[in-house]
Amino acid sequence: MNYLIFWATFIVLFALVFIFDRYYFMLRDNGTALPRPYSFSRVQLAWWTVIVLTSFISIIIISKGTAPTFDASTLYLLGISSATTIGATLIDVSDQTNPNITGLAQNMPGDNFFLDILSDKNGVNVHRFQTVVFNLVFGLWFIINVLINLSGHFNPDHVIPVISANNLILLGVSSGVYATLKATENKQTTAATTPTTPVQTPIRG
Repeated sequence: MNYLIFWATFIVLFALVFIFDRYYFMLRDNGTALPRPYSFSRVQLAWWTVIVLTSFISIIIISKGTAPTFDASTLYLLGISSATTIGATLIDVSDQTNPNITGLAQNMPGDNFFLDILSDKNGVNVHRFQTVVFNLVFGLWFIINVLINLSGHFNPDHVIPVISANNLILLGVSSGVYATLKATENKQTTAATTPTTPVQTPIRG
């Protein structure tokens, strides 16, 4: 039963994020392109917000009103995601107001969800891939531990897992590398594509 409450809450929050993005571009870059490309930093913040808020609401429902006390590591985790979003937004605003920068990545139409968050204007790059994988793996680990701790008679304050200092540093460094290199993405020269010569197919009489 506890698992059902968790997943029902997760689905409701996920659906709200989907609806807000569908109609208000909540997870998209601010740009002139249509469709707007997805923003990794906003997706990251939404990912951890949904996970932590799902855990918090589920504990309150299952324990009949007892609100858990967040461990400091959870607050640091949300702080890392928030700081990444703030930094990425400031970089985008700075690039948009710089007349010397053309071909902004956020003004290029989005391709699909995964390619958008993994790519800059020159394609998929390793620092984005690293950050996406780390956040995905730690998010799944967080969910699994919450579900384990929700089983049986539980202490509301011990359901949300404690993230070790080294793991928080890992996530912080990964997000920091992303933000630092994002500042250079729009300043790079757009890679030229090599035109392909169409193959002439002989006409058969």
